[in-house]
Formats: sequence, C-alpha cells, structure tokens
Amino acid sequence: MGNLGVPELLIIAGVIILLFGARKLPEMARSLGKSAKAFKEETKGMRGESDEEEKPAAQPIQQQQLPPTQPPQTNGVTPQSVEQQNKNAS
Repeated sequence: MGNLGVPELLIIAGVIILLFGARKLPEMARSLGKSAKAFKEETKGMRGESDEEEKPAAQPIQQQQLPPTQPPQTNGVTPQSVEQQNKNAS
C-alpha cells in the first residue's frame, strides 16, 4: 500500500460518490472538518494543561492553621522524659 497514482485516486473517488451520493459529500466534508477542528483544540488544551502542571505554582500554598492544643491531662503526675524513666528503672 504505497504509491497511489491519479487513476487509483479517481477510482476511489468514484466509489465514494456512488456509495454516499453527490448531495451527502459536502455535508460529510463539513462534519469531518468540524470534528478535526474540535480534536485539534482538545489536544492543544491538553498540552496547555500539562505545561501548567510542570511549572511551579506562582502563588504560595497556604497552610491550614490548626487550633491550639491543650497539654495532656496528667492527673497531678509530672511527665518524665524517656531518659529519666530509663535512669529510674535502672
């Protein structure tokens, strides 16, 4: 399926005209053009989105502020560090 010459193209065009009719061909060509245009716009949009993802964000990311935490309830016992607990256990 390599070189299509003029005679082959004329035969293909004649078969298409016989199959679809001369009145339908302009309508089909229009719809094919619209589909190609929509496809081209979508691929361009996808390329634009991937470019935006690769670039660092221009706006700084805001971190959520957590409410202040209360110290844990110790029931009157003072918390000890791990080192102090190890010394006491020895």
